Amino acid sequence: MANILRPMGSVMREVSSDSRVADEAFTAEALPTDTTLEHRVAVGHGPVGDIAAGRAGVVVANPATDSVSVLDAAGRAFGTDLGLAGEPVAVVVTDDRAYVTTASATQDTLSVINLDAGAVVATFPLAFGVSALAASPDGKRVYAGRTAHGHVDITVIDPAAERAGTVDIGTGPAAGLDALCVDPSGKRLYAAVTDDNGSQVVAVDTETSRVQRVIPIGSPIRDIAVAGGTVYVLTSDRAVGGAVHVIELSTAKVTATVELGGAPTQLVMSPDHARAYVVDYDRVAVLCTLSLEVVDSLSVPARPSCVALDDDGSHLYVADYSGVVSVFGVESTIEKLYSEFLATDPIALSVPRARELQPAAV
Repeated sequence: MANILRPMGSVMREVSSDSRVADEAFTAEALPTDTTLEHRVAVGHGPVGDIAAGRAGVVVANPATDSVSVLDAAGRAFGTDLGLAGEPVAVVVTDDRAYVTTASATQDTLSVINLDAGAVVATFPLAFGVSALAASPDGKRVYAGRTAHGHVDITVIDPAAERAGTVDIGTGPAAGLDALCVDPSGKRLYAAVTDDNGSQVVAVDTETSRVQRVIPIGSPIRDIAVAGGTVYVLTSDRAVGGAVHVIELSTAKVTATVELGGAPTQLVMSPDHARAYVVDYDRVAVLCTLSLEVVDSLSVPARPSCVALDDDGSHLYVADYSGVVSVFGVESTIEKLYSEFLATDPIALSVPRARELQPAAV
């Protein structure tokens, strides 16, 4: 197998002239706070390890009790607590299904939960070391990133057909797979891989299961998110702290970097691609993707551990290490900001919108 985990080059920092024009207009001061705390729910099973949301409910992973808790779609009432075969590591939700990876002394497992029925309906054994989880938008494929002894691969599971395959990513000293993300079309899978030489984003064609492109980043990757033709990569290291790197897929280059400081661990993208929410030690930083400015900072009673958004982006769920889920209402501001900006600045009518997000041919 070819070793694709090779030394990384320096990170590029470029911003197009059109983006600079729009960035000057959409400053942090011009962007209103659009997130409001609505309520909190004490789950009561210790620190929350992961959280995911969909139209059928909010699923909370409880590592201390080898279980998940299912809240209703508003994040208010408990539906049920479900015991699992091991410690829950990661969870994703699509439509009426939740997929949870668990780790135990014997093996890792993927559990499929029917949220409407409130029951585990299937399990799939996974041979080793699951470190990341993602699902296609239609829920027909689930991707589990695995790492063992410097070898990185992705198990592709078809839950309905009860079949599984493998995408080999590569091998390298101290190699690990840190995050997975599927684009909205379901045709591209992006894997964040780090070894002792640095980190990279690996693009995989989901139809052929072949690696298409390798994009060097450098610092250890914590999470990734796709927004049309752009990938946002969250990194963190001791030297520079946290940062978000913006990759334009049309050129496969890092075009901008936002330094956050701190020690961020997770990033989620809003459905309208206007906001990225970053778990950063004792806060959730709200990044505007138009201006590339941090426009808000959300606090919860204890250190936040993970975040999730519902399908339409109207609610943000912030889980913490005390076992509490804080539910924030989110008002979409992107169209309002554009209309106000264009109405007050006629010159801008001739300027292309910054970061018009379209699928890229990669």
